[in-house]
Amino acid sequence: MADALSSLGKAMFDDAVMAQKLPSAVLQRFNECLITGDPTPEEDQKVIADAIFTWARELGAIDFAHWFFPLRGGCGAVGGMLGAFKRDTLIDLEFGSKFVTKPMKACLPHERLFQGETDGSSFPNGGLRVTHSAAAFTTWDRASPPFVTDKCLYIPCAFVTHFGKCIDEKTPLLRSMDAVKTSGLRLLKAINIGTDAKTMHSYLGWEQEFFVLSAALYKARPDLVNTGRTLFGKLPTRHQQGDLNYFQPIPGKVQELLDIVQAEMLKVGCPMAVKHNEVAPGQHEMSPVFRTANVSCDSNVLFMEVMNREAAKLGLQVLFHEKPFAGINGSGKHANWSVGTDTGLNFFYPGKNEAGAKLYVTAIACLAYGLAQYNEMVRCTVAHSGNDHRLGAQEAPPAIISLYPGQGFEQFVESIVKGGDLLGYKAEKKKQETGCSAAMHIEANVEDRNRTAPFPFCGNRFEFRAVGSSQNCCLPVMVCNAVMSAGMAHLAGLVEGGMSHRDAVAKVFQENKHVIFTGNGYSAEWPVEAQKRGLPNLNTTPKAVATWNSEKNKKLFETLKIYTAEETEARQEVMYENYISALCCEVETMIQMTETGFLPACAKDLEKYKGVEKLAGNRKAIYDSIIDQLEKLKAAFEKKPHSSLSEEATYLCDSIKPQMAALRAAVDKAEGVMESSLYPYPTYEQMIYHHHF
Repeated sequence: MADALSSLGKAMFDDAVMAQKLPSAVLQRFNECLITGDPTPEEDQKVIADAIFTWARELGAIDFAHWFFPLRGGCGAVGGMLGAFKRDTLIDLEFGSKFVTKPMKACLPHERLFQGETDGSSFPNGGLRVTHSAAAFTTWDRASPPFVTDKCLYIPCAFVTHFGKCIDEKTPLLRSMDAVKTSGLRLLKAINIGTDAKTMHSYLGWEQEFFVLSAALYKARPDLVNTGRTLFGKLPTRHQQGDLNYFQPIPGKVQELLDIVQAEMLKVGCPMAVKHNEVAPGQHEMSPVFRTANVSCDSNVLFMEVMNREAAKLGLQVLFHEKPFAGINGSGKHANWSVGTDTGLNFFYPGKNEAGAKLYVTAIACLAYGLAQYNEMVRCTVAHSGNDHRLGAQEAPPAIISLYPGQGFEQFVESIVKGGDLLGYKAEKKKQETGCSAAMHIEANVEDRNRTAPFPFCGNRFEFRAVGSSQNCCLPVMVCNAVMSAGMAHLAGLVEGGMSHRDAVAKVFQENKHVIFTGNGYSAEWPVEAQKRGLPNLNTTPKAVATWNSEKNKKLFETLKIYTAEETEARQEVMYENYISALCCEVETMIQMTETGFLPACAKDLEKYKGVEKLAGNRKAIYDSIIDQLEKLKAAFEKKPHSSLSEEATYLCDSIKPQMAALRAAVDKAEGVMESSLYPYPTYEQMIYHHHF
């Protein structure tokens, strides 16, 4: 019997399949167009469409869909909410027929493979689309192979308006990948390293954390259904304080789910290399082998969709919210990112020769420049209501964006600034003895890891640890590409202007080394030190989003041809709208749950103590406080301003969230004294342990 590994890539129209199914000349022209950006010739389009149709039908596809990523935000999203598509059946009319009523035929017309049209005003767009001017178009991302899943041929697409404005997550990412190519090749030419490269790529490997619980219990919690997180609930006596959950055997029901999802993802060419229990009870992780950034972003959105589709069949529900349960670890989506050439040069690998070593040092200087000069921009990419609960908490980095290249490398930076050579860094892996004869020595990484850092070095890549679980990876990776492109262009300009390679790197480090921090990001001293260094501490979403459309950011995006000024402003508007919508939904859900669930339960519980008031203890005072805090929340919510999105978001953050916390505290205190059978919703203990035994 064949296992999941035997089906690797069987349902993906990748390079290997294209080589089998397409004439060599067609394939060569197709790949050349990917590098130049030229349109695929129409005759080749027809050949490609016919080949994809035949291949997809062999895999059982009856529909096809242009699959794209509208600006939905993502906070609290369950699988499938990040992507958008409509299914079209693989049939069309025989337009060449002489009959008035044209007969049907099964096919995939080339026009419908490469381009589609849909409504652009019904998705978040920041004002770039209006109802009376709603046309928007999908166009195949030719660098991301189509694949078949659930009897449907998925065609990964960019999504733009009638006037070419991007209203999706994918288009800016693709533009940023072009920027990496332009700036990267320019840098290589300037420093005379890797000049045989024809193009550049950015890469991503994501680590997806999530919670799994019973679907029945999920449906019985209005807060989970409406917001993706629990707005009330006290921790059980045992949660994660004993570190008992991390890496323990995966519960059987969850193991079944993860095995199924692994098999489905393997079919579409996404090898899920890791699956394990995470720190919090009910929390798990899966992660794949890295791939080019656009394909990897596609596979992550598909993974979330497949997870919930398959979970439903097993009576389970997957939660991707960043903080579904208060008091225990939240969920991130660590983005392992790198850039490199088509010839195999990895900019973030120390290398085994002088050229590789120099490129590595140069690349980190470029990254330091980008993170220092566009620090607020990077912070904005992970700013949303869900991540506000997670950043700075257990296992999540602080909201202050800093770079961790390793303690040894930090010392090397100082030597370069003082006039040292670019080849002084010792990048050899270290051997550590175990102290016992049965276990061999360990070959450790060049640098230790720092889990408190938002941007640590991980051997051959950097890990952006601040990305939230429910997010689409496209925005964070796009900005990583953008700031790296800015750094590469800046350093190349210094060399082109007559400065030596060494001096240019030294100058960049000298001016941007304040962003390098190798200490404890959780310490109370770090925010103080960060302020001295001039690093912003944008610890809430409204503070971060307010910086997004700065003139500096607009200029960079326009220079790199990633966003126009109008697109940058539209993105900020969408960020505010997503934040406001999420918070308002949470407030309204809290009010409803309190009035229809908790207060009636409190009344029933208190009724039982009539005539034995001494046994009631302080229940009445506790229950009365719920009413007091509820009325305060309702009154504050009614005063919500509507003058501007920024003012509304700031008010919700600064005035409403504290009152939400006060109401929650009162209700959770009541849970601790209320007769358990009267508590109106599934408890934390039931939800996070239900499927474990």
